[in-house]
Amino acid sequence: MPWHFPTLCPGVLYRVTPRRVLKSLRSSKSFWTGISFDYLYKKFSFITLHFIHFVMKVAVTGASGHIGNCLVQELKKQGAGIKVLVHNFRSILDEMDVELIQGNLLEPESLIKLCDGVDVVFHLAAQIAIENTSSEHVYETNVTGTKNIIKAANYSRVRKFIHFSSIHAFQIESPDQMLDESRSLVETNKAIYEFTKAEGEREVMKAAKEGLNAVILNPTAVIGPFDYRGSLLGQALLKIYQNKLPFLVSGGYNWVDVRDVVSASINAIDSGRKGENYILSGEFCTLQELSVMISKISCCKIPVIVPVALARLACPFFKVLSSVTNKQPLYTYQSLDILVNSPSNISNAKARNELRYEPRPLEQTLRDTFDWYKENNFIN
Repeated sequence: MPWHFPTLCPGVLYRVTPRRVLKSLRSSKSFWTGISFDYLYKKFSFITLHFIHFVMKVAVTGASGHIGNCLVQELKKQGAGIKVLVHNFRSILDEMDVELIQGNLLEPESLIKLCDGVDVVFHLAAQIAIENTSSEHVYETNVTGTKNIIKAANYSRVRKFIHFSSIHAFQIESPDQMLDESRSLVETNKAIYEFTKAEGEREVMKAAKEGLNAVILNPTAVIGPFDYRGSLLGQALLKIYQNKLPFLVSGGYNWVDVRDVVSASINAIDSGRKGENYILSGEFCTLQELSVMISKISCCKIPVIVPVALARLACPFFKVLSSVTNKQPLYTYQSLDILVNSPSNISNAKARNELRYEPRPLEQTLRDTFDWYKENNFIN
């Protein structure tokens, strides 16, 4: 097997790759004339990346989620051998021809089995919370579970550990202030999801300092096609499209396409630096601007915009309705806070420079998403 021997070089991700050779050549330009090594590096890296993934064995947690199933599909296209951790939801994964490992993040034995013999671990499994309920379960999943998968990865001597965190792990000082990877992590448990994602990051950073070759990714609000389970954001898009949202509030999110997040995460195998964060942001858009874009696609009505203060008054009603319908509430106090305080200026320069990250326009994502919903009978 030329160039790459992942199972024969313990503790080393790559032995000799064309990319490393090209880097060496490029750093010795004084010995070479008449050749554009920058050009060769870019062109040859694309070939090398696909070759590397072909010979790799990869483990994925959270594979049934929106990002997870897209990641598995893309890795399959590139020929990687894949093991996925399965807890409850598995119908999508049964059709993907991957090795299924039954278990969860709180069962260390299943994690050892998952990581055994793999080169790369993608850790996506997490518990999302838009209100401070089930705090103990959220903490166990996002923090204790992360500790457990790190231990399994170290035990199995994996070559790369790619941890999916969130933009919400960073402190939000001012919505207008530019946010990048230098921002401090959340330190208080006022919002349980944000706090636990920050704590999970700290565990990964600690492991990286102790030797684990770990990278942390911080995506913003992820939307896009292949949302089989119906993520919270995907459900919101469908409600706007189908005129099922009674009203919207001021504020917005930074939206990013799931396919661009997946592409950057795969590039992180080769290009992500140990112990580094990479923000994967896209385009900031208010809910009103988003509904206008969707209206152009579907000819749906644009929901009425109401003040956040008025929406707060309705939160107790939404909570009661949620308990009756067994569905997530339309708005919570916490989700409204996120909307109002969501930063509008998030830098993805580091990911662009190091992970070849190229987020597509939001309007293209929306069109592709609704086309996928139609093709898969989510909408008529």
